[in-house]
Amino acid sequence: MNFDFSDEQKQMRDEARKFLSEQCPPKAVREVLDGKAPYDKALWKGLAEMGFLGVAIPEQFGGAGAGHLELCVIAEEMGRALAPVPFSSTVYLAAEAILIAGSDAQKQKWLPKIAAGEAIGTLALFEGKGNPSPKAIKVTANGGVLNGVKKPVPDGAIADFAVVAARTGSSGRESDISLFIVDLKAGGVEVKSLTNIDLTRGQAEFSFKDAKAEPLGAAGEGWSVITQVLDRAAVLTAFEQVGGADRALEMGRDYALDRIAFGRPIGSFQAVKHMLADMYVSATLARSNCYYGAWALSTNAGELPEAAAAARISATQAFQHCAKNNIQVHGGMGFTWEFDCHMYYRRANAVALGLGSLSYWEDALIDRMRKKNAA
Repeated sequence: MNFDFSDEQKQMRDEARKFLSEQCPPKAVREVLDGKAPYDKALWKGLAEMGFLGVAIPEQFGGAGAGHLELCVIAEEMGRALAPVPFSSTVYLAAEAILIAGSDAQKQKWLPKIAAGEAIGTLALFEGKGNPSPKAIKVTANGGVLNGVKKPVPDGAIADFAVVAARTGSSGRESDISLFIVDLKAGGVEVKSLTNIDLTRGQAEFSFKDAKAEPLGAAGEGWSVITQVLDRAAVLTAFEQVGGADRALEMGRDYALDRIAFGRPIGSFQAVKHMLADMYVSATLARSNCYYGAWALSTNAGELPEAAAAARISATQAFQHCAKNNIQVHGGMGFTWEFDCHMYYRRANAVALGLGSLSYWEDALIDRMRKKNAA
């Protein structure tokens, strides 16, 4: 059995890597990090023109209709380049929610705009500290309007619309949660930017005050859809993390070969060798789990819940490990603003919390495996 990507998918990876190396060098990432722009608009437009934003969106809705395997390929390259665009919030979260639960009219309205780079979407799920949970959702939906506060919302300050999880019942069960689409340009939503460790991935606070909302999917099925979206996003984000981990490893390796100390490259010292070897092992283990997740995602296999959690856990650990050790390999220079090491460290820690903490996914994996074994 071959778990590798096909020749066509590898060709897409090469095209994406070439495009991003030309259009998204570290200098472009730094411009957003320095606060000169909320995101790279030129890069966002270029990604749309290359067809990358709509790679998993069906052709009848304006996308390329390729599939989730191809999206995994693109996600890895986005992670390598630290692309400062709202790719994950729009493509992994908003678009997937609409693909799962949206009506034909909703898909026709939003998916072509996403594929063309004309609309930025997000998922408004969290309401402060804590992990995803139906009990944590306090925003209410009544009479077609929303009231309450959501934070942090990924890329919320630049989003055109949001998929919002809101409470529509009081039974204390998951069926109390429903999903809605809110046009953020229509009023009724106060948006406030929040401070984030990675300024290339903005976060915001939404205050809903009788904001008009359109139901997404059937009432009471919101949490079921959220679970599916988070599993899909976990696999896709894991590929971003593996891409970032691999690039951090490459940076550390190259520096270790070039940096001379005591008359020899520091890469010849045993302590540095061990550090780089550990980074390689963690990145390779994560890639293995990501490939399993990609298979489960692309085939909609029953193993997706466990595969998604495993990919999320291993990729989170690998990216954080490689980003931290990359700084260590660089020594004192690695901590400086002038070197690029800190950008990967920022992204590794920001992405680690985006879909719920590491412990949340560890608990989810254990719970899912227990249920599977019990069945």
